Amino acid sequence: MRIVIQRTAHASVTIEGHCKASIGKGMLILVGIEEGDGEEDIQWLCKKVVNLRIFDDENGVMNRSILDDGGDILVISQFTLHASTKKGNRPSYIRAARPEISIPLYEAFCKELTGALGKPIGTGEFGADMKVELLNDGPVTILIDSKNKE
Repeated sequence: MRIVIQRTAHASVTIEGHCKASIGKGMLILVGIEEGDGEEDIQWLCKKVVNLRIFDDENGVMNRSILDDGGDILVISQFTLHASTKKGNRPSYIRAARPEISIPLYEAFCKELTGALGKPIGTGEFGADMKVELLNDGPVTILIDSKNKE
């Protein structure tokens, strides 16, 4: 699993003209799932996300987690995170998991993250044409891949 975390002042996802979810201060997380991903990847990433110290403390130093800061999370499925651009100019998405694999893993990731955060999170809709807006705070953008744990 590969995720991109962006620290937000606010973020939202709109589907067919309707706002599906919006958050204030917190994290927008884009999630890409590949064929070999499973429960271990989900648990490791969720623990990493909620404990990641990317929020400023009273001295302006990134030393607080989202649990410390009380922020919100918005999760969006993003198969293009596994794009391969080695050949030609058209990305290949062959590493991205098929929907029958990725949908249950995406839903499990969102459920696990909700439990780890201790409150509901916002989500997009898997496979939908989504319009995602955010005001990146910092900017702070972090890439984490569960295949690179060490």
